[in-house]
Amino acid sequence: MSIAEVRPPKSIRLNFKTRQRLYGYLFILPTVLFFLVFIAFPFFRALSISLTEWAGYDEPRYVGLQNFQNLLKDRVFWISLKNTFAFTVGTTVLQTVIPLLVAVLINTGWRGSVFFRTVLFLPVVISFVVSASLWRMIYDANFGILNGLLIAIGLESLTRPWLANPETVMPAIIAVSLWQSLGFYMLIFFAGLQNIPQELYESASLDGANAWQKLVHVTVPMLWPVTTVVIVINIIGGVKVFDVIYVMTTGGPNHASEVLGTYLYVTAFGATGGGSPSMGYASAIGVVILALAMIGTIVQFRLTRERTNVY
Repeated sequence: MSIAEVRPPKSIRLNFKTRQRLYGYLFILPTVLFFLVFIAFPFFRALSISLTEWAGYDEPRYVGLQNFQNLLKDRVFWISLKNTFAFTVGTTVLQTVIPLLVAVLINTGWRGSVFFRTVLFLPVVISFVVSASLWRMIYDANFGILNGLLIAIGLESLTRPWLANPETVMPAIIAVSLWQSLGFYMLIFFAGLQNIPQELYESASLDGANAWQKLVHVTVPMLWPVTTVVIVINIIGGVKVFDVIYVMTTGGPNHASEVLGTYLYVTAFGATGGGSPSMGYASAIGVVILALAMIGTIVQFRLTRERTNVY
């Protein structure tokens, strides 16, 4: 005689599945709440404010797309947009290539490489505000260490008012950004290098490849996913840069280092020339910053997908 299979009632099975779904929803609830409160709500709030004329303390007046139309005619906005692009390109290139080369050098395991890696990482733990204040003193035209060092070694002709010269102010700030972040990106590349199979380098050596050929044909392709992360971080950081530039130059001289972040700040709070706050106009600039960051990230991901398919 066969024994009939005993199954729990259908209602119990459904309740168990429902409880499983409920547990899943509970696990993702904190993330969803964080996204809604700290990302989605501020974005839509800024978008709504960008459609108004509002000083921050009076009643907002709806003006539609007037703020965005005014941006197209704003000379300082276009200057800050150009400077933001220059800063983003400069930092992205330098803070990708140089950390990669340094990571490859440290990965060879030469004596003192661990100490060198530690020293390079030290600036990362310093806040950008402190770093900017330190380098502002170093770049000082009269009492700065940089000009003093150039004079001491007989290169007085190279001394400059680094932060007061429109031609040198942006390269000087980019150098500070590189100094601050070199150790961070170097560690990212160094971690990626540990995941490259040594058999690939051994095979390349058997084929007669030199160090440069190994770097170009083995290391760089294998590190492409890591490189993508570094590039995206640099693009987002470059587009929204504010603190280091505001502390060092407040956007000067004559807007030569003005970027979208600093222009947004002085517009929102009327920090220059006793100007009145303009939250609506500043929010429009913020929307532009977000759009640029999204465009840069999407383009980079598309390029990454095509590059991954090639390899």
